[in-house]
Amino acid sequence: MGGGGGGEGEEKPFNFLQILCEGVIAGGAAGVVVETALYPIDTIKTRLQAARAGSQIQWKGLYSGLGGNLVGVLPASALFVGIYEPTKRKLLDMFPENLSAVAHLTAGAVGGLGASLIRVPTEVVKQRMQTGQFRTAPDAVRLIVAKEGFRGLFAGYGSFLLRDLPFDAIQFCIYEQLRIGYKLMAKRELKDPENALIGAFAGAITGAITTPLDVLKTRLMVQGQTKQYSGIVSCAKTILREEGPGAFLKF
Repeated sequence: MGGGGGGEGEEKPFNFLQILCEGVIAGGAAGVVVETALYPIDTIKTRLQAARAGSQIQWKGLYSGLGGNLVGVLPASALFVGIYEPTKRKLLDMFPENLSAVAHLTAGAVGGLGASLIRVPTEVVKQRMQTGQFRTAPDAVRLIVAKEGFRGLFAGYGSFLLRDLPFDAIQFCIYEQLRIGYKLMAKRELKDPENALIGAFAGAITGAITTPLDVLKTRLMVQGQTKQYSGIVSCAKTILREEGPGAFLKF
């Protein structure tokens, strides 16, 4: 049969490395920008969630720990998007169009799982600095390892996965599905501000849904050597008993 030249309609082969590199660059840059812009809000949220009933909230030092946090956010965000994008595209090729949401959910969870190896130590150091336990990131890392061992940097890892895997999966599923619907309505490609608004909306909805899990994660990560909570269930029971259900809605 005649090989009639490289037709314009031919699909480009799936280039994993190219998609990975593009995702790493885009994810790292976006992560740093978003983290810097929203860091004061995140600090307030962390302090609210860590505070027990009747505790005073400290409003100073809202950028405490930002520099050290960005050192972890850059590779973590890059790794997440670097895993998410090629995984999403591969799954979309495998699944029928009516199951695209499953592809987005799965890719988000897989990306979150991979990035958690960097995210968790970064989050532990960040939240302990936000709550005033340490002044600098190097001091935080050194003292956590000295007092709690290397495992201390992964405090609350289970609660982190319990919160962040659903968060990543749900957020990116909502984001991608809204983009698909919007593009069908607009009958054109979306502009960057539109993508940003959809992303912000998806993040806000997902954040509200996962707030109780976020409270558990924060409490377990910042408790340090006090070991007030022995695990996720213990933490949930103690908060419910001592502070009531409203404590799970701090965000």
